Amino acid sequence: MIRTTLMSAALSMACLMSTLPSPASAAAATAADGYPLRPVRLVNPFPPGGSSDPFARVLADALGRALGQNFIVDNRGGGNGNIGTALVAKSQPDGYTLVFASGTTFTVNPSVYKSLGFDPANDLVPVAMMGSVPNVLVVHPSLPARTLAEFTQYVKSRNGELNYASAGNGSSMHLAAELFQSMTGTKMQHVPFVSPGQATQDTLANRTQLIFHLVAAVAPQVQAGSLRALAVLAPVRSPVMPEVPTTREAGMPGLEAGTWYAVMAPRGTPAAVINRLNQTINRALDEPALRKRVSEMGLTVETGAPQAISARIARDAPRWAELTRALGLRLD
Repeated sequence: MIRTTLMSAALSMACLMSTLPSPASAAAATAADGYPLRPVRLVNPFPPGGSSDPFARVLADALGRALGQNFIVDNRGGGNGNIGTALVAKSQPDGYTLVFASGTTFTVNPSVYKSLGFDPANDLVPVAMMGSVPNVLVVHPSLPARTLAEFTQYVKSRNGELNYASAGNGSSMHLAAELFQSMTGTKMQHVPFVSPGQATQDTLANRTQLIFHLVAAVAPQVQAGSLRALAVLAPVRSPVMPEVPTTREAGMPGLEAGTWYAVMAPRGTPAAVINRLNQTINRALDEPALRKRVSEMGLTVETGAPQAISARIARDAPRWAELTRALGLRLD
């Protein structure tokens, strides 16, 4: 009788213990409970005033309003995004240090840098995609070409004479130009700068004749007539340049380039925190006013589960690896 009673008590205790959360799940729940309890640092791994900066600040503001804490943008430029991204990869995985990641850091840099300072496959986990921005071919108005086909013929007739600007080796501007040259058998001279702004100014001054810039960065100059846009390097037209045809419409569908922006966190960040951030970002980007605002800045909004970022990296990285290998491009 006593033995039966003891066995019954042990069984009841086992059942009770099975319903209690494990220490790991309890810790994760505690970390997410009320998150965020203090300001969150959103590291933008590019300099202030760069192409990613306005998007990072819009997102930080939206997150702050939705979650009741400040999301502070911290610009840590250098190494085509490597330095700031590595800083976050080595941070405490508690949800209070995040990176506003750029697609080129994860799809181009692994092919051209011997050491990134972090392991892109293991040190960070995706949180939420914000959207993508395509490159656009813009030329100085003194060039006679008004279409992509005319531009291609113009370059061929002056092979090696035209100069194109970029924000540096390995940037989307550089690779877009190299992709164009490989597809058309043309040759231009590359003039790299340390920032997108300097590259733009040089083209405005006609020291360089063209640039494959991100649409968000040159929309004002195109609208003012200071630069002429010939083609957007994307399958659909840009909302900020609806009158500019795509490369697909212009008969060169393989000529597509740009970048995307997403939030990532150090590996080990509690899943409940990642889920809360993902849901909050998706809801913010679904708000018509915010979606309209970032669309007018040149961003094509893309929302979804964190796995969408991993799928995007897996799709884009081999394409750029093939091009950088063909170029023999190494940056260290």
